[in-house]
Amino acid sequence: MNDLSTILSEPVVRLGASTFTLGHALAFGTILFVGLFLALVVALWRSARARAVAAAEAADHARDAEARMAGILQSQAEMQGRMGAIAEVFGARQAELTQSIGQRLDAMTGRLGQTMTDQTKSTHESLAKLQERLAVIDTAQGNIQSLAGQVVQLQAILSNKQTRGAFGQSRMEAIVADGLPHGAYEFQATLSNGSRPDCLVRMPNGAPSLAVDAKFPLEAWNAIRAADGTDLQKVAAQAFRRDIEIHVRDIAEKYLIQGETQDTAFMFVPSESVFAEIHENFEAVVQKAHRARVIIVSPSLLMLSIQVIQAILKDARMREQAHLIQGEVIRLMEDVARVDERVRRLQTHFGQATKDIDDILVSTSKVTKRGQKIEALEFAEAEAEPPRPSAGKVEAGARVADSKTGQLRLRVVEGDD
Repeated sequence: MNDLSTILSEPVVRLGASTFTLGHALAFGTILFVGLFLALVVALWRSARARAVAAAEAADHARDAEARMAGILQSQAEMQGRMGAIAEVFGARQAELTQSIGQRLDAMTGRLGQTMTDQTKSTHESLAKLQERLAVIDTAQGNIQSLAGQVVQLQAILSNKQTRGAFGQSRMEAIVADGLPHGAYEFQATLSNGSRPDCLVRMPNGAPSLAVDAKFPLEAWNAIRAADGTDLQKVAAQAFRRDIEIHVRDIAEKYLIQGETQDTAFMFVPSESVFAEIHENFEAVVQKAHRARVIIVSPSLLMLSIQVIQAILKDARMREQAHLIQGEVIRLMEDVARVDERVRRLQTHFGQATKDIDDILVSTSKVTKRGQKIEALEFAEAEAEPPRPSAGKVEAGARVADSKTGQLRLRVVEGDD
């Protein structure tokens, strides 16, 4: 023990005036160890507490996580339910949309089909009309070709003098025959001097006839058309003027007979264009023909003249039949007078019948009023009838009532009369 205390009292460290022994060192070490131990215990306690707090927090976090997970699972379930409902709605909407699209496609297909049918029908109709028009065009082309052939034939006819005269004669005869009645004209009639005009129109009231000539000289006119130069055209024009003057002179000498024909004759030109050309470029020839009492006429002027002659003939016939018309009018007036007299008689009968009907209506109104009065009296008698005490009294009362009613009715009738 002494050795130990000696050992513990031995100095170990000197720090200035302070001396530290081994005991001091051991005490300090012990204190330091105890402090370290306490610090370690405190640290371990704090660590355990921290771990407990962390565990509690972890548990809280776990509970929160579980609650959140449960909420998430619930939300997921709700979401799945909503997704299922949305899927069902989308499915229904998709089915409706598919059905609507199908219906619209069917309707559109139907409309397209109807449109295509209508378009096809319209196209067929248009093609049919086009074919008809093409047929009409073909017919018109055929008519044009036929007309061209007829024009060629007409040119051949006009190039021949005899056939040209026959053409002018036939056209003049057609105009006269269409405008005048049969018997008012005569073709190729022979006059007293032996000449034969192409047509002789009979005038009314014994007036002289009108001579018409259809032999127009067309060779010189064709020569004018065929001439190329100015000199040739002048020569052809002079020849045409000369031929016209000769023909006018022949008509005046042959067909103007005093007392037998009119003092004016017609020279028929079978072409309106030739007639217009003569009056435009050969005025002197026209004046000479007028002085010779020969009128150059075209088909239209001849037709107009024939219509005037037809009106004159109708007026002459009306004048001839004037006395017959007057007699018919007199007989017609007599018939009208008889009809007037019979109508007046019928009016008298209708007046008498109307008066009789008015009298009958007055009588029927009186009868109606009397019936109304009688009906009113019967109702009053029925209301005033006393009660029936016995069968015998009822029969007597009925007889009295009947007798009274009869007397009352008799008095009413007598009063009304």
